[in-house]
Amino acid sequence: MGKVISGKELSLKKRAYMKNEVIKLENKYGRKPHLAVILIGDDPGSVSYVKGKEKACLEVGVKNTTIVRPKDITQEELLSIIHDLNCDPYVDGILVQLPLPSHINQTFIINSISPDKDVDGFHPQNVASLYLKQPGIIPCTPKGIIEVLDSENIDIEGKKACVVGRSNIVGLPVSKLLLDKNATVTIAHSRTKNLKEVTKNADILIIAVGKPLFIKEDMVKPGAVVIDVGVNRHPITNKLCGDVDFDNIKDKASFITKVPGGIGPMTISCLIENTIECFLKHVED
Repeated sequence: MGKVISGKELSLKKRAYMKNEVIKLENKYGRKPHLAVILIGDDPGSVSYVKGKEKACLEVGVKNTTIVRPKDITQEELLSIIHDLNCDPYVDGILVQLPLPSHINQTFIINSISPDKDVDGFHPQNVASLYLKQPGIIPCTPKGIIEVLDSENIDIEGKKACVVGRSNIVGLPVSKLLLDKNATVTIAHSRTKNLKEVTKNADILIIAVGKPLFIKEDMVKPGAVVIDVGVNRHPITNKLCGDVDFDNIKDKASFITKVPGGIGPMTISCLIENTIECFLKHVED
């Protein structure tokens, strides 16, 4: 059986370290890093994610403010909230929980967040910084994926990496991070022909398509590293599961992550880390 990488355990170690750092920062600067989260509506998934972020802030000692508004909020009202947070010198990070109601322009909202408070790393300025190899905020999930690989000293340089999924949130940025570590990267997607032949060649396989149990045993190279980013409901049991058919692949992979307990906890921990990094930029400028 391949080694199951516990993102949960890695995340706990990361949070313990950040907790000590936050204590030092408060002693030095007289305040804690402050994350403001905006939740629109009452979607169960979004509510759950926001609660997870609140819990992580509490564990680490980061100040958290959650602003909840009804799903019929106007775009102008939401922009006004973001404007006030942008102007507040004691708010270091701003996160608008996605997805937003259909009447709100999601891209416009993301672009309205100050780049130096954009803890998700979605603002065009931060996206450009990533691709130009300049200092900026790295999106949380891709950042967490690389940390998971690094935690096991998995050699990325020169390896064939395949990323299944091309979203702006995961697929594209993690592909760039892998390129920066000198992997040879293939981005596969819904229009990829002979997908099985593409994934079977990968030394490192990262899946972020949002389809339960999408990657089957015959799509994985023996000894591959398999990173599952998906969060879905199992079609039969309704339990949480990933994009990977874990039970049938775990013995074939050299390393593999599981859902839940894999990349999810690392995503939230990297969000807290991004908040701390934004805080440092604000107090040291």
